Amino acid sequence: MCGIVGYIGERDSVPIILDSLQRLEYRGYDSAGIAVIESDGALRGSKAEGKLSRLAERLRNGERISGKVGLGHTRWATHGKPSDANAHPHADCSGKIAVVHNGIIENYAPLRAALLDQGHVFKSETDTEVLAHLIETQYKGNLEEAVRETLKEVRGAYALGVISSDDPEHLIFARNGASPLVVGIGDGEMFVASDTPAILQYTRKEIILQEGEMVVVGRDGYRLMSYDGTPVQREVMHITWDATSAEKSGFKHFMLKEIFEQPNVIKETLAGRIDESNDVQLAAETKLDDQMLMNISKIAVTGCGTAYHAGLVGQYLLRSLVHLPVEMELASEFRYGDPVIDPSALTIAMSQSGETADTIEAVKIATAAGSPVLGICNVVGSHLTRLANGTLFTRGGPEIGVAATKTYVSQVTAMTLFALYLARLRKTAPLERLREIADNTKLLPAAVDVVLNTSDEIRKVAKKFRKSDSMLFIGRYINFPTALEGALKLKEISYIHAEGYAAGEMKHGPIALLDSRVPIVGVMTEGRVREKILSNLSEAKAREAPIIVVANHGDQEAKAIADYVFWVPKVDELLSPIVNVIPLQLLAYHIADIEGKDVDQPRNLAKTVTVE
Repeated sequence: MCGIVGYIGERDSVPIILDSLQRLEYRGYDSAGIAVIESDGALRGSKAEGKLSRLAERLRNGERISGKVGLGHTRWATHGKPSDANAHPHADCSGKIAVVHNGIIENYAPLRAALLDQGHVFKSETDTEVLAHLIETQYKGNLEEAVRETLKEVRGAYALGVISSDDPEHLIFARNGASPLVVGIGDGEMFVASDTPAILQYTRKEIILQEGEMVVVGRDGYRLMSYDGTPVQREVMHITWDATSAEKSGFKHFMLKEIFEQPNVIKETLAGRIDESNDVQLAAETKLDDQMLMNISKIAVTGCGTAYHAGLVGQYLLRSLVHLPVEMELASEFRYGDPVIDPSALTIAMSQSGETADTIEAVKIATAAGSPVLGICNVVGSHLTRLANGTLFTRGGPEIGVAATKTYVSQVTAMTLFALYLARLRKTAPLERLREIADNTKLLPAAVDVVLNTSDEIRKVAKKFRKSDSMLFIGRYINFPTALEGALKLKEISYIHAEGYAAGEMKHGPIALLDSRVPIVGVMTEGRVREKILSNLSEAKAREAPIIVVANHGDQEAKAIADYVFWVPKVDELLSPIVNVIPLQLLAYHIADIEGKDVDQPRNLAKTVTVE
């Protein structure tokens, strides 16, 4: 959701905060704001509806502020429409305290009503403004204590930052639930942000706030504590990411850059996890007990959006190789669907950020039922990694584009590794077959590279379908999730209506949609369901639908039936989703780019969903 930045030091905070917010704008871009303590001791700020560039322009053209202590925020709206008034920071009645906030204050309505009865005047529709007024009521000369007392009154998942002209030497931050905060440690200066890329250009030393923790930062350092004031000691992490990994590196958009990073992401996800015998080794990393894994009777997989689709691929892999019942459920439904799980069920939770609210709540339900949890996640130290019994990191690096691409490929690769590991442990598939698949994973980076080299050809097809009102994507078996993911990418960034279907379901309703104006994209690579897909595409062609096919090089039947073919190298059927999704990512990207859409920041979406 929203992005938070804080700075205290000897430099002017405004350019630092604006620069850092720009790197967080993927978290929200409905509005932005900044508040600083100026040299005269006054708290002043500026806010603007829309993207960060509007705030920057406003600061250049009249609303000039400066100060060595400041807070900034970029918003994704939850309470109150995007507007100047609803942009953060929000101040109290005195104008001496300001708050930025990510998340939701669930009990803000009764708190607001009580504050109104006390004579407080509100200037926004947000839940956040309640925090500023509550801190004002609790302030007795000690800002830290006032924040601590305020946190006792609020419920919800949030991260917040507080600045006050009465305490110009400190900033205070707190976290509860799936709303990340990192503290960057500099030389005579400190930085705080919602995500590492925001401050990576200033420091590589950081700590991560965990749930139920506060931090007070000053020029000379920080004090980390639990909400009750108990000091917390935590080892400082040294970030090894290359700073350019959070930049576009010459690509037009972050999304395109991240699509082209996928060969390297696959290599990183595989690195050190397959031994010389082609056996997958994960025990030391995941820290899951082998005996527990031997005793499980079923597996429950959960996630949201792209992570859900990656989990679906995992479902097919686990059923095929491990021969256990596997249930796949959206995390938002897992929470309320009375899942039948117990200590004999392994729960696998998928989340790129490790902060997705519905997934975190699903994990809590699984844990309460005694189910061991494996988290598949990209972010070290995230909420999911702390709740899970074990974690398999995807090693994808920062992903800036809101529409996930390398997230999907790295999650599917990680799921493949876990399925191979569990099958070998439980002896549910021939060892030579498992080693064959593991060995073939090493061919995936080159195979993806081959597809990436067809980007220009895919762009030519994108030009022909850029004005489509609707598109259908179909797949079967392990490439049914590929169809779902291809459709999701298209609608996310181009705003063209798109749906993914299991191809066998076309005759049960969706075929009624087909005519010469509705293109259909079919995934028809080699495997046990290829002939079935060919039949489904023939049915679509009979309805005059334009046909686009993802097929292996040299497939003459694909060439005969299709109007356009996206050629991909042949790989093991169980690995094919990793290759087959690439042309669908490129198709979505090129259509959106040709149409002039905001590819990296599609409307109404945010990168990390930390509220329901």
